[in-house]
Amino acid sequence: MSGMKRLNQRGSSTALLLSLVTVSVLLVAALSFGGWAWSKEQKYKNHSDQLVAQAVASEKQSVQKADAASYAEAAKQPLKTYVGPSAYGSLQVAYPKTWSAYVAEDATSGSPVDGYFEPNVVPNVTDQTSIFALRVQVVATSYDQVLQEFTSAVQQKTATVTSYALPRLPQVVGVRIDGTIAQNKQGSMIVLPLRDKTLKIWTEASQFESDFNNNILPNFSFSP
Repeated sequence: MSGMKRLNQRGSSTALLLSLVTVSVLLVAALSFGGWAWSKEQKYKNHSDQLVAQAVASEKQSVQKADAASYAEAAKQPLKTYVGPSAYGSLQVAYPKTWSAYVAEDATSGSPVDGYFEPNVVPNVTDQTSIFALRVQVVATSYDQVLQEFTSAVQQKTATVTSYALPRLPQVVGVRIDGTIAQNKQGSMIVLPLRDKTLKIWTEASQFESDFNNNILPNFSFSP
């Protein structure tokens, strides 16, 4: 009996040891899983926080850009107006008040009215590489002759020509040219007959297309 009792005691001790080992293994596994899960959660949280911070910064930057754009547009109003000589149609050119203008008026010139308009300061008008937000010319050349100057660009498909009339002068029909308007210059130009001369209105840069279409052309007028 004593031998069986010792056997039972050993069996109980072994079972208890196995149980403790099993519990320890499970505990270690649980702790490891918990640590892994916590680490994953922290990584996700950090990544999530980073994404949120980036989204907030991006949204803030977008709002600032939108506010700056709105302010820039508001600052252009009210428009300033240049009025040309009556001998050449008394041109009325309305342009943003944040722009500057230089207009040469010379009756002996091939361009008796030659205007340059640009935000802030007008660049060198004698430099052929200068790009202007707005140009306005009355040229002592017939309307048909001026249109012939764009024949090559139309044939080469570097420019398109469509009929056009200023909103304030629907009775005077000319053309609008989009694309190559001069050597090494892209933009949009309006060509209209003006008595025995020709009126040209154009922009030389795509960033000013909005001003050209929304501020300049709708407010442009002259005496035919």
